[in-house]
Amino acid sequence: MRTLDFSPLLKSTIGFDQMNRIFENAVGNNDISYPPYNIEKLDEDDYRITMALAGFSEEDLDIELDGGVLVISAEGADEEVDNERFLHRGIAKRAFKRHFRLADTIKVLGAQFENGLLMIDLQREIPEHLKPRSIKINKTADIKKIVDEDAA
Repeated sequence: MRTLDFSPLLKSTIGFDQMNRIFENAVGNNDISYPPYNIEKLDEDDYRITMALAGFSEEDLDIELDGGVLVISAEGADEEVDNERFLHRGIAKRAFKRHFRLADTIKVLGAQFENGLLMIDLQREIPEHLKPRSIKINKTADIKKIVDEDAA
């Protein structure tokens, strides 16, 4: 397998130390696609994750947010199923655990479960200190005056 080096991308960035690890996990992830899901961008700052969970009930599901990682999981079927009864079994109800790493600015608004679809609504909230702003260029005399006032 080929190893990718993302260090050239990180040369001109500050505070993105985790990006290399995230890229490596994404490239090396051989995860199967169960359960199927969609990620939608509903608006400029609104997102939705929709997972198809046929056969599961609301009580079977566990959703938690831990350290910026949204984890959706469920245990598999507890009941013994008569395999001789099924000629074909295409609706899986097996255990799963799906992780979604969220940016620091993403907030989980809530979740709904309807007709076998789990929908989780997300919203980007950019704190005031992260919003673009204009930086005024001060004269050297002005900076010295500000420093002298702060020292007094």
